[in-house]
Amino acid sequence: MTHSVGIDVSLETSSICIVDQTGRVVREWTAETEPEALAMALLDTGLAFARVGLEAGPLSQWLHAGLTRARLPVMLIETRRLRAATKTMPVKTDRNDARAIAQVVRTGWFRAVHVKSALSQELRTLLTARKLLVAKLRDLDSSIRGLLRGFGLKVGQVGERSFPSRIRELVEGLSLEAVVEPLLRARSALIAERDHLHGLVMASARRDEVCRRLMTVPGVGPVTALTFCSAVDDPLRFSRSRAVGAHFGLTPRRYQSGETDRTGHISKQGDALARQALYEAANVLLTRTSRWSALKAWGLNVAKRAGMRRAKVAVARKLATLLHAMWRDGTEFCWSREAVA
Repeated sequence: MTHSVGIDVSLETSSICIVDQTGRVVREWTAETEPEALAMALLDTGLAFARVGLEAGPLSQWLHAGLTRARLPVMLIETRRLRAATKTMPVKTDRNDARAIAQVVRTGWFRAVHVKSALSQELRTLLTARKLLVAKLRDLDSSIRGLLRGFGLKVGQVGERSFPSRIRELVEGLSLEAVVEPLLRARSALIAERDHLHGLVMASARRDEVCRRLMTVPGVGPVTALTFCSAVDDPLRFSRSRAVGAHFGLTPRRYQSGETDRTGHISKQGDALARQALYEAANVLLTRTSRWSALKAWGLNVAKRAGMRRAKVAVARKLATLLHAMWRDGTEFCWSREAVA
């Protein structure tokens, strides 16, 4: 008889539940949240396992790799569907969550999450760190402007490199100099580290042949190309290129029941970093790219009918489909329909 396992992962210890084919709980206990400890805890039972389920989370890919090395049939479970299965439980505990995961794995009522390669995880970490520094730099600039505004000092429109000299000009001779100087030094350090991470992103994109090909699409730069590649990881996991837009939450929600049939805003599910990168690429394509293309013409026609904001979302969805098709087929970007013919 084979058994199914549910593991509810916590930072220090994880709850484990084993059920048989009929759903009867065979054993429940906790183990240290380490791949070796979890693998040993399962293997020491001497039972045969059909599936070992882990909820997708911050530690899940690390644990998945360790349990896979131990030759256990482990899989990551999509979080939203699992939450739908457990939200009716009146009492939420780690033990009950492990039970729910085990039963979901046993019945097959789950969606397995793609486990990314080590390279994609490393690239995602680089992109996330770069985005963090960009956000902190923006917050620091806004905070400095806000501090000076309280004294009637208006910074105005100024470039990134001219920002420190403008601030020093405004506070010259005032007691605010002692407050502003540490912030400007911190800002300088943030810029230096952001530029360093950006250089790593550029170097990674230059080394990758797929990224270089995707960057031939208007509006798609190194950050967008690398973000897309790290998010998709394996183009063959999508049977159709059109499914990539839905995977990144760029398709509308729909609620249909009886006589009610409503279409809402985009779902915003999936990888938020990739969705943002595709939207920014669409914005560049429609508003900054001077060279004409069939894709830009299509987007501007959508803008005439539905407005520029919806056109950018539509072009972002189109870009997701296009980039995946180029990656999968090894084709180049066609600027016009005549080139396709």
